[in-house]
Amino acid sequence: MCGFAIPGWAEDDLSFNDQEVPTSLDDFRQIQKALQSHLPKARAATVCLKLENGSGSGVIVSAEGLILTAAHVTGGVGKEMTVIMEDGTEYRGVSLGLQSETDAAMFQIIDDGPFPFVSYDQEDTTKLGDWLFALGHSGGFDQSRGINVRVGRLVRDAESTIQSDCMLIGGDSGGPLFNMNGEVVGIHSRVGGSKEESMHVPLREFQRNWEQLLGEEFIGEGPFAQKGVPGTGFLGVLVEPDSDDGLKVIEVWENSVAQQTGILVGDHLIELAGEKLTAELFREEMRRRCAGDVIELQWKSGDQIKKQKIQLGQRP
Repeated sequence: MCGFAIPGWAEDDLSFNDQEVPTSLDDFRQIQKALQSHLPKARAATVCLKLENGSGSGVIVSAEGLILTAAHVTGGVGKEMTVIMEDGTEYRGVSLGLQSETDAAMFQIIDDGPFPFVSYDQEDTTKLGDWLFALGHSGGFDQSRGINVRVGRLVRDAESTIQSDCMLIGGDSGGPLFNMNGEVVGIHSRVGGSKEESMHVPLREFQRNWEQLLGEEFIGEGPFAQKGVPGTGFLGVLVEPDSDDGLKVIEVWENSVAQQTGILVGDHLIELAGEKLTAELFREEMRRRCAGDVIELQWKSGDQIKKQKIQLGQRP
């Protein structure tokens, strides 16, 4: 990834972190140089996650497109969203696991890479008073404005949350907090209109649950994300068995997911998640599916065979 060296600047010289306050103009210059040396790479790896009703942020930590973000941004497991890079390029992605009690979540780009990425503080070296910088798509993606950068210090360190005095607002959620070595040390969690609300999930919380998050597990009972309720998933069709072509659609509910997808009366639902559909399988799947679940449906419309991933709506 891109970056540039600062003449005369030693990357590991972070002596300003040991001072209670900067005491000279040179101290501020050192902080500035540290920020400038890592900012291009950090910005390139900071992404916007486009949600159904809004957006959040995230940061890529592998060339294959693994993203760390907040659980309240993804809201669940297996949800598809659009990933927007700094230059406006869009990719498809899907949410992996989350820790609903601490607000940690993972997301995976499913298009081909490689992608720009940054490292993270595996040794948990950040301490109170250290200088940090926060990135995020404040208020949503805006290519003409670019990614917002804020500089501050670590003011509180608890087991599953850290706090900085970087000012964060809506849209920053899920974005990265960096140390002055350019390593991710936290993910923005609770953000708002005051500095007191700038809370972050520390990277140690991700590391503690790394395999479960990669394994698409939903950990905990909230409050940052809630498990879906089986039976609340709604496609919006009435069907009847058809011996030749699966299930015939005899009614499509107005404004339903099925209608928005383009499923028509007279179409035939053929397969769900790769299995040939029967009336019994369709009933069973709808009984266990939750609002927001994504299903892969294949259906026949006229002479065309269509296949699409569909996010189920909320049963009325």
